[in-house]
Amino acid sequence: MTGAPRATHIGQRERVRPTRSISRPRNDLRQYDDLQDEWGRGDGAFAALHWLARSRAELIPHADGEDVVLLDLACGGGLLAPMVKGYRHVGLDAVASALGVAVQHGLMPVQGDVHHLPFRPACADVVVAGEIFEHIADVEKMIDEIARVLRPGGVVIFDTLNDTRWSRFSMVTVGERAPGGPPPGIHDPDLFVDPSRLHARFARHGISLTTWGLRPAVIDYLRFLVARQRPVRFVRTKSVAGLYQGVGRKDPSWTL
Repeated sequence: MTGAPRATHIGQRERVRPTRSISRPRNDLRQYDDLQDEWGRGDGAFAALHWLARSRAELIPHADGEDVVLLDLACGGGLLAPMVKGYRHVGLDAVASALGVAVQHGLMPVQGDVHHLPFRPACADVVVAGEIFEHIADVEKMIDEIARVLRPGGVVIFDTLNDTRWSRFSMVTVGERAPGGPPPGIHDPDLFVDPSRLHARFARHGISLTTWGLRPAVIDYLRFLVARQRPVRFVRTKSVAGLYQGVGRKDPSWTL
């Protein structure tokens, strides 16, 4: 992304916030190549992904036994990896440049499509699908694939954006202009996902979900605005109108 405006923050040197290149349509994977140097910056274009990675990590169950597998879908630059303990951590992403960063965190990188996961059935103890449902055209197909690779008794963890006016306003109209918000153009609001779709499709595979809303902690975010102190904690809310998160467990007696 090019053509960035300049912004100055107290106690920091001038920062540059990326803006969407006119040559890139919304939700274009090439934007991640444009921003590949941003993965390591906790106060950069992917700041919110750093914060969300911590929120997901808190939901990962203790690794029970040896050779337990955590499959990290759309792993990006491997932001979750430093917080994963005791698992064989496999990260899948469609973007080679992101995987080149992710591998530095020690996970096993696999380039592939979330609609057609290159893994055998029931191979994963935990599947993490962070900020990916709102980027794909066929959410149901991806859920089918998650259910296929998740073992009975396994856990799925996800977060995504709801298909509401509030979500479009907060995450696109305002969010793309706010420090710590998503890079301009990274989302296509036409792909945002109503949680009822997730509940219904996962239920077809014996996976019951619990969902809740998420928002940045106000004090943490104010500190970030003033001095770029990080990380910013996400706190749960009753409303799932914007960003929401969920956990599901596959019925231990479920068979394919």
